[in-house]
Amino acid sequence: MEQVTARGEIWLAGAGLRPTRQRIALADLLVGDGNDRHVTAESLFDAARDAGEKVSLATVYNTLKAFCEAGILREIVVDGSKSYFDTNMTDHPHFFWEDRAELTDAPADELEISRLPNAPDGAEICKVDVVIRLRRR
Repeated sequence: MEQVTARGEIWLAGAGLRPTRQRIALADLLVGDGNDRHVTAESLFDAARDAGEKVSLATVYNTLKAFCEAGILREIVVDGSKSYFDTNMTDHPHFFWEDRAELTDAPADELEISRLPNAPDGAEICKVDVVIRLRRR
């Protein structure tokens, strides 16, 4: 378990975030095993509770926001109201499985965007999120 904790603490330290007990606990759940994942605030809250961590849902939301602002987590908004948080910070598209409300990575090497519209005057494009919605036949 020490190695898992070390990975979460290193992740936080690399972003210059203060390693509070709750941040370390949530970081361990997000990156402790070295696998990328997509979570919602609610699913991370449930995972924390299942792991015996005492953390409120508001703290989970605030911590996820701090991780995004520090550049170590990416927020993917689906339907304008549902946010998923991705530990994989590389540019890549996503599949959103409508029947199970799950976000997964899509193969980046199969996506081609040949042209984007020009940004309005006074603005610049900072990123493009591609979410491909799927449903089972």
